[in-house]
Amino acid sequence: MTVLALQFLQKSRNFRSLRIPSKCFSKDYPALAPQNFSDYESIKQQYKVEVPEDFNFARDVLDKWSEVEKERRRPSNPALWWVDNRGDEVRWTFAELSFLSKKVANVLTMECGLQKGDRVLMILPRIPEWWLVNVACMRTGTILIPGTTQLTAKDILHRLQTSKAKCIIVDDVLAAAVDSIASSCQSLLFKLIVSNKPKDGWLSFKDLFKADHNSPKMTEHSHSSYGVGLTVNGRFWLDLTPSDVFWNTSDTGWAKSAWSSIFAPWIQGACVFVHSMPRFEPTIVLDNLSRFPITTFCSAPTAYRMLVQHNLTSYKFKSLQHCVSAGEPINPEVMEQWKEQTGLDIYEGYGQTETVLICGTFKGMKIKPGSMGKPSPAYDVKIIDENGNILPPGEEGDIAIRVKPTRPFSLFTQYIDDPEKTASTLREDFYVTGDRGIVDEDGYFWFVGRSDDVINSAGYRIGPFEVESALIEHAAVVESAVISSPDPIRGEVVKAFVVLAPDYISYDPEALIKELQEHVKKITAPYKYPRKVEFVQHLPKTISGKIRRNELRKKEWGKV
Repeated sequence: MTVLALQFLQKSRNFRSLRIPSKCFSKDYPALAPQNFSDYESIKQQYKVEVPEDFNFARDVLDKWSEVEKERRRPSNPALWWVDNRGDEVRWTFAELSFLSKKVANVLTMECGLQKGDRVLMILPRIPEWWLVNVACMRTGTILIPGTTQLTAKDILHRLQTSKAKCIIVDDVLAAAVDSIASSCQSLLFKLIVSNKPKDGWLSFKDLFKADHNSPKMTEHSHSSYGVGLTVNGRFWLDLTPSDVFWNTSDTGWAKSAWSSIFAPWIQGACVFVHSMPRFEPTIVLDNLSRFPITTFCSAPTAYRMLVQHNLTSYKFKSLQHCVSAGEPINPEVMEQWKEQTGLDIYEGYGQTETVLICGTFKGMKIKPGSMGKPSPAYDVKIIDENGNILPPGEEGDIAIRVKPTRPFSLFTQYIDDPEKTASTLREDFYVTGDRGIVDEDGYFWFVGRSDDVINSAGYRIGPFEVESALIEHAAVVESAVISSPDPIRGEVVKAFVVLAPDYISYDPEALIKELQEHVKKITAPYKYPRKVEFVQHLPKTISGKIRRNELRKKEWGKV
């Protein structure tokens, strides 16, 4: 395995350092040229987005693509391509998506009596109805609140009471949980179930969908922050065209699904590919990348870590041309393994629910493994201190977006019914993301950690990502999660939860812990090594593969 050359950005005040690989990977593969731009500088020049005064994503984007289809000016590529393990498939053109979503809009307005501004809580897995409800809510002006299928009855109760949702849409799996708490939700008027079987007290989504209604007049409203703002994702970071088939593996409950399973690809007229798998299954993913003409693939770093544990050279990804990752930083070691076995780079992106793409590595740019790239043209991104002052390259601070004198239209407006939390995100001229980072001399941004993830040990601030990246370079480590652990002398210390490779499970634990600690000391600054190491069989993760560090941290600090 190639050993990456390292350089350190030294911090003069506390001698903190950031580990930055100085070169790309060893194997030479031909770089794939961008389809929508020539280089990073051209992106900044081309990015001139006009925000219409009156905009509805369903009408102004999806229905427009439907018209383009009818005029035969778009490749014969579906808008949505859904498959499952049983071999069932659904392929909808934009024209079919437009027609079917209007029928669902009729269900919401005529059967449920929902009006513009009413809130709808939807908790569905990766099934076609999830996409129809999304578009239908855009058409009607109802406010959609998506939720992950991992929610418990207590979680659902909290969301219903907080949002005052009038309607909830679930499948068989969560119907009983909803019934157990529905009486405590005074605002909840309608329960829709997506099921082939009727259920007492519930409206059948499929029966209502089959009914024939006259189309009502659709309410128009603005969706520009995502509906226009995510142009930067679809056109530049994902580099999509109407000929592309794009697969994003995010769970339906996360904002990343809105980003990359609806807005960004459909802005570009690309096909959204979906597999119904309830949890991330590496073999299913690899089989699909081989079997279907998927050109662009997006998944969480943890998912890539799982994929590279397989022999990727035994698969033929005949159509795959572009791979991206977001959700958390991706380890350089994983990027190297992926490229060595597939010939494809992984382009990292960084953003939040509150934003569109903040930073990214775009095609044609030099890839600095471990960096999240340069600012997207949508924002003026800076590293600032606690007083809102811009910090120079090499100084750790808060990642922030300039909002004065002009607030970017692609930034969220507010946290609903929480003005204090909304105000807390502003510092002088900036929106503060809550993430810590560093910018280097070349303008590349480097993620240190969430403000609450950064470990403060005896005065040293340590980002978990650096330690995890160092650990995964050891052959014994399949993956790891690093958190803070209470310590009576240092306040808190670095603790690593490590999943071992099969060949190392029988090793002496104490000897292996010492070996890993020495390994980290050699790879990064010595004070960052994990003073505590715990070997585990697996790490807690979301459905889409992100590690739940909060869960580990709560358990760890609960031991005190």
